[in-house]
Amino acid sequence: MDRVISTSTQRRRQARSWLLGLGALAVLLAGGLGLRSVLQPSLRRADILTAPVETGDVDAALTAAGTIIPGREAVITSPILSTIRRVALAVGAQVQPGQTILELDKDLAASSLAKLDDEQLRNQNKNSQLQLTLERNLTDLQALQQAQELKVSSLQSALRDEQHLLAIGGGTAEAVRQAELNLRVARLEAARLQRQLANQRQANAADRRELGYTVSMQQRSIGELATKLRQADISSQLPGVLTWVNDNLGTTVQAGDALARVADLSRFRVRATLSDAYADQLHPGDAVLVRLGPGTDLRGTVASISPAVDKGVVTFYATLQQDHHPALRANLRADVFVVTRAHRGVLRLKNGPFYQGGQEQPVFVLTEGGRVVRRVVRFGDSNADYVQVLSGLRAGEEVVVSDTKSFVDTPELRVE
Repeated sequence: MDRVISTSTQRRRQARSWLLGLGALAVLLAGGLGLRSVLQPSLRRADILTAPVETGDVDAALTAAGTIIPGREAVITSPILSTIRRVALAVGAQVQPGQTILELDKDLAASSLAKLDDEQLRNQNKNSQLQLTLERNLTDLQALQQAQELKVSSLQSALRDEQHLLAIGGGTAEAVRQAELNLRVARLEAARLQRQLANQRQANAADRRELGYTVSMQQRSIGELATKLRQADISSQLPGVLTWVNDNLGTTVQAGDALARVADLSRFRVRATLSDAYADQLHPGDAVLVRLGPGTDLRGTVASISPAVDKGVVTFYATLQQDHHPALRANLRADVFVVTRAHRGVLRLKNGPFYQGGQEQPVFVLTEGGRVVRRVVRFGDSNADYVQVLSGLRAGEEVVVSDTKSFVDTPELRVE
């Protein structure tokens, strides 16, 4: 026979059911949270680099490859075609102005100079002969002109005699006309000789000038070769250090071939190369930052830009404010940053592998709860040290600056 269940028993059973349900729900929630914690990507704090967002200056810059070179360098060339006879100084030696660096063989140049001297003597002899010939020709023409003038005077007298005879009835009109014709012909010949004499004088002056030019040019050639012969003992007008010398004894060198380089190592400048794609952004007077190494940055200015492009590269030269800095060495490699725009007092973030070079990209920001969350940030100009922050970040926030490309689609990461 069935009995009626008491109210207290029903309440206990109902409470037990509720407790079992709540327990199952708690187990499910705990399992879900545990599964989420297992599946959610995480990062080790020791494997990431972070940097704070701060306020400061950002200089937009072009990166170029630079080489430190002496502020002044003299390239000494061979003045003549010769061979190297003796090298007086070794590379690295201090050089004083006028001090002999190397000697060239002078025999060939001396022989050429002697030949020029002989040719000059022959030219001078030709000049003397020409003077005699010109004076003789001029004297002959003057004699002919004087004779013709005498002939004109004689024919004038003959004409007057014929005219007088005709007037007294002792001559004929035909004789007078003949005398007039003879006088006219003589006068024409005298005028021709006068013009010929003037032309001869001008021709004589031109011939003298031409031979004078020849003698003068030959004399200059002699002087130039004599000077080059004296310069065959190679020396420098610039005090400094011998950085290179052609020490191959007996080697034939042409006139104009480089023989030695002397540099003033108390001052330095920078020779840098940049892709021609950025040539339109490069201007004389632009500020530059020369990085010799960690913590060693020198300021300077673009001094000149080569007008030629070689294999897609533009070469330019920069002067330094501290061109005598102790860290400067000839042929030392350096990073050169050409400042194109300057931003003062802006939000900035230390540059790192996270930066993709675009204006907008996702970054990971470290929260107070020990997690990093993805956030889209707009960036502006950048250089090797900092990136300008336009929006998406606030001053003081900590941002992961190491490479996070593998988590670019993950909205949140755990930091262990």
